[in-house]
Amino acid sequence: MIRGIRGATTVTENTPEAIYKATIALFEAIVTENGLTPDAISSILTSVTGDIDAAFPAKPIRELAGFQFVPIMGVMEIPVTGALAMCVRLMVNAEVGEVAQQDVVHVYLEGARVLRPDLAK
Repeated sequence: MIRGIRGATTVTENTPEAIYKATIALFEAIVTENGLTPDAISSILTSVTGDIDAAFPAKPIRELAGFQFVPIMGVMEIPVTGALAMCVRLMVNAEVGEVAQQDVVHVYLEGARVLRPDLAK
């Protein structure tokens, strides 16, 4: 079964270092919590809010050992008034075996915990 696994985090500043560090922490948490391997992941969608433009969040994921061939696409979030700022989001589409939809582990870190407090760890 292929499932979409959501995740989000925030960055403290709009710098490549902050974006890469936050993205890797989020991605590694999603991979670990869901027991994923590179071959299990069919694609990854990254998005950022409009206040993040110093780097692509896909770059550090592509540089991780084993993940260089996973298709990754980046987009800009819709600029909704009052939305959470400085936010990086991931949608990881992966083969999870017989895991039920409600048992997929979505990951919300840092300030993004407010987006889905029911799912935040």
